[in-house]
Amino acid sequence: MDDADRMLQFIDASPSPFHACATAAAMLTADGFVEVDERDAWPDAPGRYVLRRGGSLVAWSTAASSAAHDPFRVVGAHTDSPNLRLKQHHDRTLDGARVVALEPYGGPLLGTWLDRDLGVAGRVVLRDGSERLVHVDEPVLRVPNLAIHLDRETSSPDKQRHLDGVWGLQGRGEARSFLSWLGEREGFAADDVLGFELMTTDTQPSARTGVDGALLAAPRLDNQATCFAGVRAMLAADEVPDVRPVLVMFDHEEVGSTSERGAQSDLLATVLERVVLAAGGTRDDLHRAVAASICASGDMAHATHPNRPDRHEPLHRIELGGGPVLKVNQNLRYATDARGTAVFAQACEQAGVPLQRYVHRADLPCGSTIGPISAARTGMTTVDVGAPQLAMHSAREVMAAADVDHYAAALTAFLAPA
Repeated sequence: MDDADRMLQFIDASPSPFHACATAAAMLTADGFVEVDERDAWPDAPGRYVLRRGGSLVAWSTAASSAAHDPFRVVGAHTDSPNLRLKQHHDRTLDGARVVALEPYGGPLLGTWLDRDLGVAGRVVLRDGSERLVHVDEPVLRVPNLAIHLDRETSSPDKQRHLDGVWGLQGRGEARSFLSWLGEREGFAADDVLGFELMTTDTQPSARTGVDGALLAAPRLDNQATCFAGVRAMLAADEVPDVRPVLVMFDHEEVGSTSERGAQSDLLATVLERVVLAAGGTRDDLHRAVAASICASGDMAHATHPNRPDRHEPLHRIELGGGPVLKVNQNLRYATDARGTAVFAQACEQAGVPLQRYVHRADLPCGSTIGPISAARTGMTTVDVGAPQLAMHSAREVMAAADVDHYAAALTAFLAPA
């Protein structure tokens, strides 16, 4: 099995940000990382550690020879993806159909979520304070399209009125709530659920497609492909002299990152400070370390669309399978500057992989990443990078299998410079 197949397994095991962190933590602890709780005293011994805060994760490694003021090399990613999520009051009956009320999270391509076999995943918090991850990986919900005979203009679905998911028929079976049905499946009582974050998931497994499996079709490539590549890089970056490798995977990027666990939070800054203090350092050592540190903000990149090349900057074509992508925007939608560019270009040279450079069309609004946010929060030099893909924000996205190796190799060389 190669890394492309391993990444598809990672994605299928990670239908929500909470599952993505659990999957990543399992990979890290299996290789010797020790999971810590940030509410406990911080470990002061050198080693490899990982912590989770909801749908976010931070992993770091310190060698016995590390000094308190040694710089950090940080790979950043995000765990969330656009989808349809359950409203707090979601049970409805309409014209004989039992439906679950859904609303968009982030900016999904809504048409791709219609007429798909949808499962449910996320977390519930119970009356006793315990938390359960849930995942129904079989077709239970379906958001039906409107027949062309009733909508000749094929208009886009209305976010408020047209996204309810059908899951049953009125008068067929016991009239129970969706949460009661879910609890029976997952082993908890609906009355014990005091909070939940539940979302729909595409039940079609990730797959290799195209001639000789050269392409990968999967949900959540944006941005679980970066999460996987970051974990692989972190596993390979052990005992790096004079550098402390860090992986941070934030939740809530798709909705602005403003939460207790998003890139706008204190999560990364707090972890870095506690690492320095646990090594016997001072606040001055922390500021010295951050000033010499650099972050590669990893988020997927737009490959040039073969059917719509006119939507791309003509001097910056990006090929599937063409290697990692450096993303530059003069208006700082990406955080890349000349110094960060040079560091990542050297990492690609060290890894022996090609580097592509992306610039968005100047007459189209450009998306953003955790890069500018985390750079402003930490004061750390930051470079925005990614792997090329098509159909970003679709329920099912596409990338080249070869770029999984390219991406992981580049991030590994970034975390562990020669």
